[in-house]
Amino acid sequence: MIKFPTDSAESASPLVPPARTAIDIHFDDALSLKNRLLVAMPAVDDPNFSHSVTYICEHSDQGAMGITINRELADLSLGDVLDHMKISCSNPHIRQRPIFMGGPVSIERGFVLHSPHGGWESTLEVTEDIGLTTSRDILQAMAEGVGPARAIIALGYSGWTDGQLEQEIADNTWLTVDGSPALIFDVPTADRWRAAAQSLGVDMHLIAGEAGHA
Repeated sequence: MIKFPTDSAESASPLVPPARTAIDIHFDDALSLKNRLLVAMPAVDDPNFSHSVTYICEHSDQGAMGITINRELADLSLGDVLDHMKISCSNPHIRQRPIFMGGPVSIERGFVLHSPHGGWESTLEVTEDIGLTTSRDILQAMAEGVGPARAIIALGYSGWTDGQLEQEIADNTWLTVDGSPALIFDVPTADRWRAAAQSLGVDMHLIAGEAGHA
């Protein structure tokens, strides 16, 4: 079942299901990689993260969580999600919007990464321009054509325990890139991995070629 909370009790803590191992993310802790994009290096062969780009929405001394922004689910659309949640929408352009695989954790939970914020019931304000909402009201608005101007609808998220993400970066698992609405929302999905790396002047295809001849 796809879950977008409908009551205040459930939506008060929208982003605290367990990550790969038990983790309790506290949103008021010190942050460091928040609003950064993790770009998987070509050698990453984990099927959950190969060639992925993940936007970090929260990072503290308790761990980190993010939404992968370049993995569309081929067999699911926004119309399917709206039907499942009994939200009426007949506009084919809205119904055909893609659903993304946000990460391998809690894949039954829905997340909307969007800009601008709006007055939704349960939103984590990542930056002044970007929010992460888990409440049903944002989907209702999108179905009516009055949702946020830019949005990525995702199922699941990616989570790291304390120190895990820092170690993966030290091991050259990820490039880290400043997050920007343009990279997150405007670049075509299939181009986001390469474009995010190119924003640092890195050509991933050259790196992949060099790795193949090592």
